[in-house]
Amino acid sequence: MEMKQHLIDTFKYNDYANRKVLAKIKELPNKDEGIRLFSHLINSMNKWVTRINQYPQAPKLDWWKPAYPEGELEERWNKCLTTWIDLLEGKDEEELFNEVRVVGDDGTHYALKLKDIALQLNYHSIHHRANIQALIRGQGLEPDFVDYIGTVYKKL
Repeated sequence: MEMKQHLIDTFKYNDYANRKVLAKIKELPNKDEGIRLFSHLINSMNKWVTRINQYPQAPKLDWWKPAYPEGELEERWNKCLTTWIDLLEGKDEEELFNEVRVVGDDGTHYALKLKDIALQLNYHSIHHRANIQALIRGQGLEPDFVDYIGTVYKKL
């Protein structure tokens, strides 16, 4: 499998799993931390694509703020996911391995491969989804099964 398809598939898996945890966040008695973490995933995806598209004038976006209202999370998630999938679909395999330049929060300029940014975003999503799953369990609800393997196995 080519890297491009792997990255798109990985974003689609994270979309599936994140939608399940978002539905569970909406059931929580105390939603604030779940909303904060889910908003952080959206903000991170938006910040990275802005860094890429507006180098070197990328505005300073926050990783953690804003925390979006519960009713906006799904729409904002859809938008940032579509932006990333469209970005990847518009690239050929070679372009994913080309370096892009970004400006860090401290003003330092960095060069890194587009594929590595996409991988980071997906790994980052897994990390914070685990945080949200622990939060769900801590508030007395049963988290949904969102392991990747559950999306690919077939019962015999």
